Amino acid sequence: MEQAHLPGCYRHPGKETGIRCTRCERPICSDCMVNASVGFQCPECVRDGSGTGHSRTANQPRTIAGGRVTAGHPHLVTNVLIGLNLLVFLIGRLNPAVIDELVLIGFAFDPDLGRVVGVADGEWYRLVSSMFLHEEIWHVAGNMLLLWLLGGALEAELGRARYVTLYLLSGLAGSALTYLIAPENQGSLGASGAVYGLLGATVVLVRRLKRDMRPIMALVVLNLVITFARDGIAWEAHIGGLAAGLIIAYAMVNGPRERRALLQGAACALVLGLTLVTVVLRTAALT
Repeated sequence: MEQAHLPGCYRHPGKETGIRCTRCERPICSDCMVNASVGFQCPECVRDGSGTGHSRTANQPRTIAGGRVTAGHPHLVTNVLIGLNLLVFLIGRLNPAVIDELVLIGFAFDPDLGRVVGVADGEWYRLVSSMFLHEEIWHVAGNMLLLWLLGGALEAELGRARYVTLYLLSGLAGSALTYLIAPENQGSLGASGAVYGLLGATVVLVRRLKRDMRPIMALVVLNLVITFARDGIAWEAHIGGLAAGLIIAYAMVNGPRERRALLQGAACALVLGLTLVTVVLRTAALT
């Protein structure tokens, strides 16, 4: 097996390094790196950021995806998402009627509610509300464990805004694929689509950072085996979320820095557009 080589410092090409400037992402060796509030910066970024003609935001440390590095509470969004899922789970346990009102279902007559329900009947909110809904303790526990394991690192590496965008679009893509493929009267619920999006994003991030891929790939394989080996799991949400997470994360952490925002916006728009087209076509077919 051929040994992989690290990139050379941009100022000293003969010196291999695994360190990159937190602002421009160029590889820098130990002779060039300058301590920053988060990580290290290259001499040029330090010099550019210290001039009087630059605004305060010009020297703001950035994540690998271009997001701002925020001080304090690095896992704030992850903790909020976990808390929101647990709160909705508790509400559903205390009032089971909430589940009937929020669960993802295509088109069906609900005897408990006494009326026709479903996304095809105009209840598009179910595509989102079902992402925060769980019925069994093992279900919410498993999803929140994965969210806690994966979310913190992704939030720190991507930045809060990009991280929450990744989470919501992955969950929405999982809901849309479920709506498209699953029987119209089959209910589906859970944060699995969003969490599998984080799983796919972690694969992309680990590869981008040139870290050991084996642990995350083992986790992906294990979860896919569980997805298809166990009855009663909406595999469509898992696959839809995983695919969306891979696409969005790839655009977020790859590509030239000067076009990074454009690529990120295009990838998010692509996933959202495909999701909306899927929902519209499925609704037309059911009605």
